[in-house]
Amino acid sequence: MVVAIDGPAGVGKSSIAKMIAKECGFYYLNSGSFYRAYTYLHLSEGKDPMDLPSVLETAKAHVLSVSDGHIQVEGKDIEDKLHTAQVDSVVAQVSAYAPLRSHVNDQLKVIAKDMDVVVEGRDITTVVFPDAELKCYFDANAEVRAERRFRQHPDGQDYESVLKSIIERDKIDKNKAVGALQVASDALYIDTSYLTMVQVCEKVLSAIFALKGEVNR
Repeated sequence: MVVAIDGPAGVGKSSIAKMIAKECGFYYLNSGSFYRAYTYLHLSEGKDPMDLPSVLETAKAHVLSVSDGHIQVEGKDIEDKLHTAQVDSVVAQVSAYAPLRSHVNDQLKVIAKDMDVVVEGRDITTVVFPDAELKCYFDANAEVRAERRFRQHPDGQDYESVLKSIIERDKIDKNKAVGALQVASDALYIDTSYLTMVQVCEKVLSAIFALKGEVNR
């Protein structure tokens, strides 16, 4: 079974997807971590992240895997390297590059084959797994998302800068030539603005259990 979750930055996709995967015993995949990993690897080699064909070359030169929800490169855990300010500043542009998106999507499909998975990202329900048994779209207003990110990293940027960054990220995500962020017509839409993670998780779990009940009839 594939549970596909899309939504903009800061809506709680990763935390909630992990909760769902743990509760159901499913495998957790975060597509964004693949783009972050390739961006990190490219930067660590001293290369220009805006040379997008070169980023694709870097991606094809490394083997990524996932263990306990953590990205590994050649078997080494690099999860703690993926959310630096340097990666944050360019990953949206990197992930908009269509050939790289195709490369990542192929990997996600291989990993998820014949497994029960919870996959989250920006175009999972519309491009990567359009036939997923359950599609979800998490949303929240930009101000709430900025406040969440600011509380997560109080020693980083000020609130106004975080809000500006989120609005800019939304614009990039929604206007990508390939894999643009959009709500699938058959997705379960959940506004997480004023819900706890547990409340959102319960809504998704109810949908999963309902689907499994239909299968077992």
